[in-house]
Amino acid sequence: MRFSNSEMLQAMSETGMIPVFNHVDIEVAKGVLDASYKAGIRVFEFTNRATNSLEVFKELYNYAGKYPDMVMGIGTIFTREDANAFIEVGADFIVSPALIPELAVHCNSKNVFWIPGCATMSEIFQAKKLGATLVKAFPGNVVGSAFVAAAKSVYPELHIMPTGGVEPTEENLKEWFDAGVHCVGMGSQLFKKDWIKNQQYDLLEDKIAETLKIIQGCKL
Repeated sequence: MRFSNSEMLQAMSETGMIPVFNHVDIEVAKGVLDASYKAGIRVFEFTNRATNSLEVFKELYNYAGKYPDMVMGIGTIFTREDANAFIEVGADFIVSPALIPELAVHCNSKNVFWIPGCATMSEIFQAKKLGATLVKAFPGNVVGSAFVAAAKSVYPELHIMPTGGVEPTEENLKEWFDAGVHCVGMGSQLFKKDWIKNQQYDLLEDKIAETLKIIQGCKL
């Protein structure tokens, strides 16, 4: 593996935000990755939401080689077969919207960092038993920041990343970081459809940089 689990956790903490993105066009994905890196992103999650996601991710991962400190993960993984396919083309970490024991066992056997989706304390308990050090609070807009604060009070050493409904505003981000999140995942709130369609990557870069600046302020 290119990065240790601790190195990936540190990169996630330092930037405080992981972009969550998918597109069927590799050239668009490259443009988004470039804009993200220039803005300060060092951990990027592509998602397995299209029929050609494996092909696009493989090429994007190779393209990202020009950024040796960029951690590249794959999200929306439900089966060990899908996990294995993406691990074989280089995925640094695996993210799932759910807690799937067989996926955890497989990633552990491959020594690949995995992030399960959890929405209850029982799921967090099971995730910890399976070796998770970071869990995805999902959907974030449903579980809310109060859930994160409650989970941290019971498991203070556990790292939590909400995804879904996280907004690039000072008010929303402050609420999450005050609750104790390790970092946040952000997709549609960050990647405006018009910007992507019109390939306005400069606007995207500015928005990501602005969001990262807000996050750094929330962590003070």
